[in-house]
Amino acid sequence: MAERPPTTPEPDTIAAIATAPGRGGIGIVRVSGGRLAAFAAALTGKAPAPRRATLANFKAADGGGIDSGLVLHFPAPASFTGEDVLELHGHGGPVVMKLLLDRCLELGARLAEPGEFTRRAFLNGKLDLAQAEAVIDLIDASTAAAARGAMRSLQGEFSREIHALRDRLVELRALAEATLDFPDEEIDFLQTTDACDRLERLLAKLAEIIARARQGRLLQEGLHVVLAGRPNVGKSSLLNRLAGEELAIVTPVAGTTRDVVRGNAQIEGIPLRFIDTAGLRETHDEIERIGVARAWREIEKADVVVLLVDARQGIGVAEQAILARLPPSPARIIAHNKIDLAGMRPERRQEASGAAILLSAGNGDGIDLLRQELLRVAGWQPVDQVFVARERHLRALAETLGHLQAARERIAQLELFAEELRMAQRSLGAITGEFSPDDLLGEIFGRFCVGK
Repeated sequence: MAERPPTTPEPDTIAAIATAPGRGGIGIVRVSGGRLAAFAAALTGKAPAPRRATLANFKAADGGGIDSGLVLHFPAPASFTGEDVLELHGHGGPVVMKLLLDRCLELGARLAEPGEFTRRAFLNGKLDLAQAEAVIDLIDASTAAAARGAMRSLQGEFSREIHALRDRLVELRALAEATLDFPDEEIDFLQTTDACDRLERLLAKLAEIIARARQGRLLQEGLHVVLAGRPNVGKSSLLNRLAGEELAIVTPVAGTTRDVVRGNAQIEGIPLRFIDTAGLRETHDEIERIGVARAWREIEKADVVVLLVDARQGIGVAEQAILARLPPSPARIIAHNKIDLAGMRPERRQEASGAAILLSAGNGDGIDLLRQELLRVAGWQPVDQVFVARERHLRALAETLGHLQAARERIAQLELFAEELRMAQRSLGAITGEFSPDDLLGEIFGRFCVGK
């Protein structure tokens, strides 16, 4: 077989623009594969020194200049992907970046798929699956708290907690299975191995990890909060107050809001997506009727529904009808608005319909009570060193908990006890990728941007 030309990279070298689309001072093209020192020499006329920023002229196939900038070469395995990696830093114009990427493709690279650089890092053992997911969580973080949580996960804090729990689980499994291997020995497994206490300590540690993971999921996904109620109860005013800007038109005319209006805010680092909806009432106005239908669709998807009522009138027949129609899944808060006009003071109280907050969207009285109630119904509790977790992680932790609880019930039936421990370890291993089917990997990395 003929030797590969020195300017041609090893098979399956990938390249992509790693910086965001558009104009910028600097743009980066990233390349990963094999024999990239020769690849860099063909592009720049010289082989760059490892792990040093080298000034270079990027050359087209005919020797003409494409751009000038910096080239960095990270030889395998000490690189992000575990392969040879090149980073080509040029001027950040879209045309320049495309020319530079096209030149890399001419030299034998192919265009990277979404998330392929990070997927290679996972497959080459540079990151586990939880750390790989934290890469996109860090990019997508919408609050500083979410970014800090994602960084903890990327640095391996979540994974270390999972690995420590797995090690204790494996140790208990080994003791149980060793006892099964020697059934004729007169050994009291429960007493000799302290199995009950070991299992209880496992369950306590798992509960702690689940609590931190739930808080991390809130930081990453936030809350979808729908403001609902009859027309002219102050939903748009409340949206503007919570978002801190004039997003919705506010007038004394009932039915002003005819479509959903969205606003964002954050409380304790948790991103909240507020939806102001059309007033819920029967109407013959076709446009308003469509708006009411959209309002109910938003309510179906909500994490929390804040039902606004006029504090001067309280909960009437119309509000009772709305409450009866609300789906069971979203948490609900009753907000008695316009207390400044009713001569009432802000407070939280418990009513038959649920928690109620007395507030004024007009002057801001009671808004902090509403913010705290949103945190409460979301289950937020201040936890030190929160790490960002995903719904996939919470499902795996819940499955692990279920198997450990089943093991507790079957501890006297040693074979069943050992099987539940095995299943618990499998569920736990899915978090870091020890047990991960290819279709799951495709789903996870397919959500990444190209170049990452």
